Amino acid sequence: MKRTTLSLFAGAAALAAVTGFAAVSAPGDTGAETAEPAARLPVERTSLLCPAPSASDLAETTYTSFTPVTEGAEKKGTATLTAAADGAGAEAGKGGEDAGSGKDGEDAKDGEESKDGKDGKPVLRPGAPGTPVTGTASGADAPALTGTAEGSHAPGWTVQQTTEVAAGTGRGLLGLNCTAPDTEFWFPGASTASGRTDYVHLTNPDDSAAVVDIELYGKDGVLKSTVGEGVTVPPGGGESLLLSTLTDVEQTDVTVHVNVRSGRLGAAVQALDDKTGGDWLTAAADPAGELVVPGIPADATAVRLMLFTPGGSDADLKVRLASPSGAITPAGHETVHVKAGMTTGVDLGEVTRGEAGSLVLTPTSGSVPVVAAVRVVRGKGGEQESAFIPASDPVGARATAAENRAKGTTLSVTAPDRTAKVEVTASAGTEGGTTATKTFTIEGGTTQNVEVPVPAGLKGTYALTVETVSGGPVYAARTLTGEDEDVASFTVQPLPDDRGTVPVPKAEQNLSVLQQPPA
Repeated sequence: MKRTTLSLFAGAAALAAVTGFAAVSAPGDTGAETAEPAARLPVERTSLLCPAPSASDLAETTYTSFTPVTEGAEKKGTATLTAAADGAGAEAGKGGEDAGSGKDGEDAKDGEESKDGKDGKPVLRPGAPGTPVTGTASGADAPALTGTAEGSHAPGWTVQQTTEVAAGTGRGLLGLNCTAPDTEFWFPGASTASGRTDYVHLTNPDDSAAVVDIELYGKDGVLKSTVGEGVTVPPGGGESLLLSTLTDVEQTDVTVHVNVRSGRLGAAVQALDDKTGGDWLTAAADPAGELVVPGIPADATAVRLMLFTPGGSDADLKVRLASPSGAITPAGHETVHVKAGMTTGVDLGEVTRGEAGSLVLTPTSGSVPVVAAVRVVRGKGGEQESAFIPASDPVGARATAAENRAKGTTLSVTAPDRTAKVEVTASAGTEGGTTATKTFTIEGGTTQNVEVPVPAGLKGTYALTVETVSGGPVYAARTLTGEDEDVASFTVQPLPDDRGTVPVPKAEQNLSVLQQPPA
């Protein structure tokens, strides 16, 4: 989804209205000049929204905030995360040690953060760009969070929310990158089947109520319900709705469409399974004819692909797995047919066969917009755990993963078409360490689990940034595994462009645009 960059866009629009762009001819010119390429400038303001992490009393949640150092960004700035209005209280950001533990003391002073999320004070106050900061929350009462970063803290600001649940429905490791507010979200991969407990979480960052429609689509089309129409989310607050209360139809594969009538929201689906744990299902990339689902773990024991086409035409897609040795076609699943307005699920089994892999979906003939996600299971028997990977946008200029550990972090990078070169940088640690950088070449049509750089003298956790240096588009995903090696707990986050910069067209003075034609 699109990160908020209103201030820059508004400034560019105002400049265009007064002076006109360079392509506009001045009086007496014989022809229009050619506009120069738009410069990319750092964003000045970013908003992020984190859903309430868990309803389990056994939940332990960590928030990790990170802003990469961006050339040309303002020298000063601020960033805060505060509890949403309906938060019932939490231990998120326990004052000085846990919340705001970065080295920038001016941005993270002891006693400035909230200890329970009830007093309106920030539960996490990020430190200086280039150094991650962590905060914690315990139990079932941790609220949804709303956050804003400005100035030097805004470009590429990323917050990772990771929750460990020791037992019960949805046990395991649940993680997501907190999302930017938007007006439309697609979630293929949800379910209303017996044994699944799925919630759609909505968080409103603004000071006016938002109104949203929630539509569900199963294998035979729309699941009729009036309960999801006109849902009101209070100003600065959050709501969570159990999907099985929106329809009485049990469906293994459901696509959730969140369409905001007024206002804007952050949205995510929490998918909890009685047998295979649970994780967050974040919004898939916008409907497109070609899709990439990056970073399927090498040791996946089951992979299920879910697809939906929102238009009025069926879609036929070619399925390929980009492996370390090249693109291969999964046996028996060369193509998949997706009926218009219906959710399609395909079991791919152990498709990665012990190697890194990403799914690449391309049209067999005419291009029809599709959304997609996969459900991945690791482990066997009673030690199984599940996670979700939606189709993703490419890394673009730079992508960011905020929480990484010395052990248990896997970075997967895919170049679906042409060979590409990427630079991966590890930040300083939350409690100490110095940055480290490595450059990798990813051959076209392959996926590589790269050797992640680790900060020298690392203490705590660190952030990763992935930058495209040259070549074709690349896609990336980070897998984080639990610290208990006997349990298959894990979570996967795709890494799309962090929207740290935006194109701003060059303009020059041209007052002729203000002249009125003669009557």
